[in-house]
Amino acid sequence: VTQTEYNRLVVNDPMEAHFIGFNMWVAAVEQAGTTAIPAVKQALYGQKIDSLSGFTVTMGTNHHLSKPIFIGEVIESGQFKSVFVSNTSISAQPWNPTINEQGLRCDWSYPYVCSKCSQPSFNQTF
Repeated sequence: VTQTEYNRLVVNDPMEAHFIGFNMWVAAVEQAGTTAIPAVKQALYGQKIDSLSGFTVTMGTNHHLSKPIFIGEVIESGQFKSVFVSNTSISAQPWNPTINEQGLRCDWSYPYVCSKCSQPSFNQTF
């Protein structure tokens, strides 16, 4: 596909989500050296994938993606015209900060710790 053809391709959110998710999983499995779920969860942190829309998506320690903001309007053909695209990726803040005060965490970085777990569930450094 040439750059001109690529620029005319239509990509929808489900297509992009699948592309990002699958390729991030592959990168995490390669880094972990196994398909064991706890190891792959840990390896997901920090993975970066170039998306179909032309930006880089990064997996945070909370397993939420940082992506740029797109605001669009529907045009006559039924497609979207971008009216605003942020210059930087926006990191999600999915965890209520008051919950952290109760000793809960939303951080999947090594060592793998979830909620009130005190020991990693997969003991391997990467």
